[in-house]
Amino acid sequence: MRKKTTLAAAVLTAAALTLAACSGGGDGGDGGDGGDGGDPTEAVLSFYTDKAAWEPSFDDMNAASEGTTATLEFTGYSDPTAYDAFIKQSFRTDDKPDLFTWHTGDSLAQLVDEGLIAPTTEIWDAAIANGDVTEELAENYTYDGEQYCVPLNVVYWVMYYNKAVFEENGVEVPTTWDEFMDVGQTLVDNGVVPLHQMNIIFEFVWFQAILAGLDPDAYNGLSDGSVSYTDPVVVEAMNIWHDMQTDGFFIDPGVTTDPQTLLQTGEVAMAYFGTFFTGQLTDLGMVSDTDYGIFTLPNVSADLGDTSVVVETGPLCVGAGSANEAAALDYSAWWMGVDAQSAWSESRGDVSFNPGATVTDAALAAITEEVNGDGFLQLRRYLEATPTPIYTVASEQFGAFVTNNGDPMAVLEAIQAEADAYWADN
Repeated sequence: MRKKTTLAAAVLTAAALTLAACSGGGDGGDGGDGGDGGDPTEAVLSFYTDKAAWEPSFDDMNAASEGTTATLEFTGYSDPTAYDAFIKQSFRTDDKPDLFTWHTGDSLAQLVDEGLIAPTTEIWDAAIANGDVTEELAENYTYDGEQYCVPLNVVYWVMYYNKAVFEENGVEVPTTWDEFMDVGQTLVDNGVVPLHQMNIIFEFVWFQAILAGLDPDAYNGLSDGSVSYTDPVVVEAMNIWHDMQTDGFFIDPGVTTDPQTLLQTGEVAMAYFGTFFTGQLTDLGMVSDTDYGIFTLPNVSADLGDTSVVVETGPLCVGAGSANEAAALDYSAWWMGVDAQSAWSESRGDVSFNPGATVTDAALAAITEEVNGDGFLQLRRYLEATPTPIYTVASEQFGAFVTNNGDPMAVLEAIQAEADAYWADN
């Protein structure tokens, strides 16, 4: 792999840095032979990402793509703000990126509106027809009926648990919300902290989990303004979260120990995270299905037909008008296939959006099959589903709520005030 200097300027706490690496400058490439009409297997694509820590995995993908499609010239950023500014600036020059990672939601829509991203509708049509990707996932990449970019990765938000702690306290994996709450109460009664949560970065995830499992239509409605944050069902979700905090279900959010360490030591029994968390546990030497297990969080409402599961996905985009646009689109089509995704899953130790890909971790393979089967409803993560100005306020409010466990209604009213202002102009 040809490489440029990796720029590292993130200023994060140790715990935040570990998780931010997983959530998921220079010229615009040497042109190679992969421009329009060239041989894509000979192209070297300029590739930029804000996931500098993932460079070894992209090395692995270069090995996997050799002789089949283009290779990547990697430039990684660790500072997301600097990265975003660089990508936007690069489109004002002649050195447009061939491939780059970005964000779904508002951030992607802005680049689409400015005509900076090559459409990938034909790639998506072929991948859906081939069973390589779901129509539901395509919704994250659809603007005015066309698709843009392809998924870099997919993350399912699920519950991790310490198997020894469960066994020592005589509790089993819950299959209903009532059982989940009973497990939590038993752990509290035994002096064990049931759940992890944070007041930064992922401060929104329990609002997400509870509302999605209570009323997924209301959860989706927040993203387009058809539902108010002060509607009764949203208030109900906040009150459930408030009661769980009051009842001692969560660790002190000010604890700076990494969540994977807290789960390993049993300082928390469970942690609700994206499937990227498996890699963090593996780095500690924990073994899935031996030291820890994974389960999908049951719905809060027993009346729902399908179990809600939140899906996070990040895009891999082709720069419109870049030097190697055709070769980058060819690479994108390859990326969606079984061979590429099996290689990616093995390298990352994570799930794949392609249900046909080989996932070597048995627990992750089981979760992938489960959530892509009948009886599950996939929903966008709150961060990507929420317009940026609203999310900015919500993040501050939820962070304060996690820290202080204050009045739920005051939190919702503050967020709704921002939502009213946003939707009035959009």
